[in-house]
Amino acid sequence: MKRRGVLGAFGAMALGMSCATVALAQAYPERPITLILPWSAGGGSDAVARIVATGLERELGQPVNVVNRTGGNGVVGHQAIASARPDGYTIGLITAEINMMHRLGLTNLTYEAYRPLALINTDPAGIHVSADSELASARDLIEAIKGGETLRFSGSGQGSIWHLAMAGLLVRADLEPTAAVWVPSQGAAPAMQELASGGVEVVLSSIPEADAMVAAGRAKTIAVMADQPDPKHPEIGTLADQTGIDWTVASSWRGIVAPAGTPDDVAQRLEAALKVVYDSAEYQDFMEQRGFGLLWADASGLGEWLADKETQFGEVMTAAGMATQ
Repeated sequence: MKRRGVLGAFGAMALGMSCATVALAQAYPERPITLILPWSAGGGSDAVARIVATGLERELGQPVNVVNRTGGNGVVGHQAIASARPDGYTIGLITAEINMMHRLGLTNLTYEAYRPLALINTDPAGIHVSADSELASARDLIEAIKGGETLRFSGSGQGSIWHLAMAGLLVRADLEPTAAVWVPSQGAAPAMQELASGGVEVVLSSIPEADAMVAAGRAKTIAVMADQPDPKHPEIGTLADQTGIDWTVASSWRGIVAPAGTPDDVAQRLEAALKVVYDSAEYQDFMEQRGFGLLWADASGLGEWLADKETQFGEVMTAAGMATQ
């Protein structure tokens, strides 16, 4: 009888602990969540992060605060996400640079430092010049470089996806990767400001990230590195149509992740909330109005995407002479 009583007590304790665990999981989140963004305010990634945060607040019932952690060509913010406590209260928006920074010797950080949650966007590179530039097409751009002009490019940090877009363009045009100068910036927004002020001659970024400057009459988009023209800007020719160069690998994308080690129940709650946000009319309309490309993949799909990009970018960066390790 005593034995049964002791076992019964332990059983009750175990059941109580199990119920408490379930209750804790169901209670998540109980306080505000931080969404870290490795890039500056005002750019495309910042806009996407903030609309996602707004939707998550509604779904999760807690404030979701976007924090811009810039520096180190994206390393600072990406590292801050990976180093956060894996409890679901710090998540982050990562970009294509996570598959590139370690190959440049900037960090040892790789995509394996995260728990994937969802892929929410992808956009090809656009080629932008100042409104008064004599360059009217990608063909003009290539011919200018081949003619000996030293053009300054920008768009984001050293070793970023837009830097890779430039390097790949030069290699595919049978030019040395050093035939043009890359001027690092903290994102597309400051790069477009540099373009308008004459600090650089060319910016590579997504078309939506340049739209404000184009609409203000301070810049123009002369080509897009995609298989097809942009649906909202069919008048902008593709790089292949203008030059015969097939170079579309370097596209930007945005994914939401948590630090590796985040519990399954918390990650599943976040993934489900992100799917609701992605499918919402608010998010879909926002992305459509801004011209951002829509692409969804769940946690498993984002994990496969990251692994594929790791291989693709490694091959391209080596061929372009960008990889240092």
